[in-house]
Amino acid sequence: MKLSEFKFDLPPGLLALYPAENRDESKMMVVHKKDGKIEHRTFKDIVEYFDEGDVVVNNNTKVFPARLYGNKEKTGAKIEVFLLRELNKEMHLWDVLVDPARKIRVGNKLYFGDGDLVAEVIDNTTSRGRTIRFLYDGTDEEFYKTIDTLGETPLPKGIKRKAEPEDRERFQTIYAVHTGAVAVPAAGLHFTRQVMKRLEIKGVDIASITLHIGLGTFRPVDVEDLTKHKMDSENFQVSEKTVTAVNQALDHKKRICAVGTTTMRALESSVSAGNRLKMNEGWTDKFIFPPYEFKICNALLTNFHMPESTLLMMASAFGGYDLVKKAYQVAIKEKYRFFTYGDAMLII
Repeated sequence: MKLSEFKFDLPPGLLALYPAENRDESKMMVVHKKDGKIEHRTFKDIVEYFDEGDVVVNNNTKVFPARLYGNKEKTGAKIEVFLLRELNKEMHLWDVLVDPARKIRVGNKLYFGDGDLVAEVIDNTTSRGRTIRFLYDGTDEEFYKTIDTLGETPLPKGIKRKAEPEDRERFQTIYAVHTGAVAVPAAGLHFTRQVMKRLEIKGVDIASITLHIGLGTFRPVDVEDLTKHKMDSENFQVSEKTVTAVNQALDHKKRICAVGTTTMRALESSVSAGNRLKMNEGWTDKFIFPPYEFKICNALLTNFHMPESTLLMMASAFGGYDLVKKAYQVAIKEKYRFFTYGDAMLII
């Protein structure tokens, strides 16, 4: 398919700058693949669509405050450093993006807070990318605590406002465990303890994968021919416990729902020759767009995505291009909220 087929006009007022007051009171559109029916519900109603033996698989990655503001040595110029991923734990080496990039050269020292943290630029990777080494003598625990104190919640650039203290809690799923993401698995933001409990009481199995979301999630596709687009690699893990739960549901032809496109990527990157789920860990750059045959899940919970995004492409591959396109037209008409802090779509 072509990039232009995923273009649509999103009224600016529908891009959610803040989350719903209560997580489980976002709107939820339910799209039925079989007959094309579209329902308008509230997220807490999701429990009605699952039965005993069904499996809901979430992504338990935890977002860390990846955006740091500091000053350049000597000149004191203000700089922004966005931590992408840790390259070497012992040496505190990190892959980062810097802004303004033209002012930050190899050999420069960068200061954060009141000198609580100092870093040295040791390599150029891309036009905005750098490798930096934090000059830190404390323990790992103290280092990460300092990052946590000085860092800012990494709201995506599409949310055009400064991060606020409340974002620390709301830009995180309630089941986040393993730190490593610079963006939140947005579909999971709607879950509350009450919804999780109601699913469990109903006999629904809650399973988890871990996929640490990178900034590549928001990287624009800049080729018309989608087969030529390359996804950024992201680190993931699928555990034995999740494999057992999912394969049991496959055997009994139960509903298996991926909570978010990141969960779906991890699952579809871990398919055995016999179309079963297998234990897996490593890096995935899997790019899913129509047409695509999904091997594991028969349900997808996702948010409403931006035009021409890889997330929209995966949702379209799962729900069917024409049906998802129609659903988005309905969403705009019904004033659903889009993007990370927006409303939910359940495709079944």
